[in-house]
Amino acid sequence: MELADYLRILRNHWLAVTAMVIVAAAVAFGWSSLQPKVYAASSSGFVTSGSGGDPGLDNLNDVLSKSRAASYVVLAKDRETASIVIDDLGLDTAPESLVGSIDAAQTPETVVIQITARAGTPEDAQELADAWVGALAERVSDIEAAKDGEGMRIEVSESAQLPTSPVSPNVERNVLLGAVLGALLGAGYAVARTLLDRRLRSTEDVERASQLSVVGSVPDLGKQDGLFVTASGLGTSAQAAEAIRRLRTNLSYMDVDNPPRAIVVTSPKQGDGKSTVAANLAAAIALSGQPVTLVDCDLRRPNVSRTLGLDDTVGLTDVLAGRVQLVDAVQEHPEISGLSVLTSGSRPPNPSEILGSQAMRGVVADLSRVGMVVMDAPPLLPVTDAAVVAHNADGALITVSAGRTLDTELTSAIDHLHAVHARPLGVILNRVSRRNVGSGNYAHYGYAPDDYVDTTASEQKSKGSARS
Repeated sequence: MELADYLRILRNHWLAVTAMVIVAAAVAFGWSSLQPKVYAASSSGFVTSGSGGDPGLDNLNDVLSKSRAASYVVLAKDRETASIVIDDLGLDTAPESLVGSIDAAQTPETVVIQITARAGTPEDAQELADAWVGALAERVSDIEAAKDGEGMRIEVSESAQLPTSPVSPNVERNVLLGAVLGALLGAGYAVARTLLDRRLRSTEDVERASQLSVVGSVPDLGKQDGLFVTASGLGTSAQAAEAIRRLRTNLSYMDVDNPPRAIVVTSPKQGDGKSTVAANLAAAIALSGQPVTLVDCDLRRPNVSRTLGLDDTVGLTDVLAGRVQLVDAVQEHPEISGLSVLTSGSRPPNPSEILGSQAMRGVVADLSRVGMVVMDAPPLLPVTDAAVVAHNADGALITVSAGRTLDTELTSAIDHLHAVHARPLGVILNRVSRRNVGSGNYAHYGYAPDDYVDTTASEQKSKGSARS
């Protein structure tokens, strides 16, 4: 994956990443608050061999003191020194445990030894550091007893100061580390979720899974159902209507020499919005000046009549059964000129057989001679109706829901079409987040979506007035 892929993943899962950062930081803060506070104080002493007046002898003593100071650092960490401190302070602890609270180090290139003591209170830390330097001086005095003149000794150079803040726990550092760990866990979760997630969320996901082009991306309109491509205007659905227009344009350039005239609009499963897309696609084609007939081929759960508010008393099944002539069953849309509708009609007991009949092929052929035909067909996975209809059409558009349809469902739907030698024309990605379908593009042209009017319809009316 490229950097843009990781950024897209983080954008899609930013809530989960943010939640993990907050939780990890809160856990680090809580853990730090429960830890006992530790204070540190430092005291130091320097190694000397006594006074001298000879410069050469003083230089030799300085070299000797630096050499001995390294040994005294080791001496400061032994149990006997700790025992002296325990006796001096009257502590009730083992020497081995007390040694763990002490750090001893020689300042480089000097004769200074620094003792750092840690304790639960500032006073105890200060007292322990001073007492330890005194105990070390006592040990050195006993070991380096003078034989001829004065021997090596340790003198206090700086007493410990009372610490004002604990050195442990470091709440700020722990919270920062917790937040960083939470960010890493969140990023790992987002990447793993994306790699394991089978849902189709973007154009790239669809094209990678299906090897088909995405011919249209329609924004999420919530529970809105019906026509948002109308002759009077688009209102608050301007963005969706513009997406349908792009779909119409893509269809017109799909095969310039032999453009599809009979198109099936279907989906892998129920609830993907195929009926709404089919109705609005037919309306957009009609508004471009090309006659089109919208046929409701979903004989199990018809939606076209309800979507457009038309009568479904007589429809496709009545024509196929020979009870009504095709010209009598087709209805003209009351608002959009050039849009004809053939509803489903009575529900038959054998939808697949009726849709695959010779009579159905004749209806599609008759309507294709008048103009384009857009057929709303049932989902491909539950029933075979859509595949049967697509076999007698020029191709099928498969509508999928962004964030809901699985890649396996899309590939299975395509396989159903290939099994009957039907032609998949492309995929329509429905219910896409508005920010991913060009939101804000209208502002570049100086108008807002709420004020958008269907210019195609206006041009169509102007042409009609000119002809008259």
